[in-house]
Amino acid sequence: MQGFIIKLTRAREEDTIVTIIAEESLQTLYRFYGARHSPINIGYKIDFETEHSLKSSIGRLRDVIHLGYPWLTRFDRIRLWQQFIALFHPHLKDAEDIGSFYFTLLEDAASRWNDQNPKRVAVESYVRLLEHEGRLHKEMHCFFCDAPIEGDISLIRAFLPAHKNCAHTLSINIKGLEWLYAHGSTLFLDDREIERLWYVINEGL
Repeated sequence: MQGFIIKLTRAREEDTIVTIIAEESLQTLYRFYGARHSPINIGYKIDFETEHSLKSSIGRLRDVIHLGYPWLTRFDRIRLWQQFIALFHPHLKDAEDIGSFYFTLLEDAASRWNDQNPKRVAVESYVRLLEHEGRLHKEMHCFFCDAPIEGDISLIRAFLPAHKNCAHTLSINIKGLEWLYAHGSTLFLDDREIERLWYVINEGL
C-alpha cells in the first residue's frame, strides 16, 4: 500500500502515531520506535504494510519504504510541501472512506512540485479539491453583501468570492480567476495574486 504522511503525533517514548492518505482511505497507524526503522516525516510518500491485532484498536505501521521525489533535497520546496500537505489532516480527520481522489491529487501535485512554482501547483490543486467537494463558487456574487461582482474580485477562505471593499483584502483579476476555474491553470494570475491565494489556502481547506 502507498500513501502520503499528513500528520505525525508523538506517543510514548519515541513511538509515533502516523496519519496517512492512502490510495483508497485515511489510515491512522501506530509506529513503534526502532533503531533500524527508516526515518519518516510529514509529507513523505511511503510504501507500507499494516498489521492489526485484537489487543489494539489501532493498526501497526510496518515495512516502510520511502518513495522519494527529487525536490525533497530542496529546502524551500519541502517546506512549502509540508505546509500544504499538513492542511489535509484537519480537513479529513473525521472522514472514514475518502476514496482515491485525495491520494491522486497529492500524487499529481508532488510530480509537478519540482518543475513548476509550488504555490501555483497548490492553487491549481486546491481548485480541483473544491470542485470535487462541490464547494467551488463560480458565480461571482459577494459572500458578504450578495451583490454581483464586476471588475476585480477578492477571495476569502475556501475561495469564497467577495468585493474588494467588503473583504478588505488584495484583489484578483476576474479574467485570470475564470481561466483558473475553467482550465485548472494559473496562467493568467501574476505572482502577487498567487501569493494572496496561497495565503487563503493556508487559512484552511
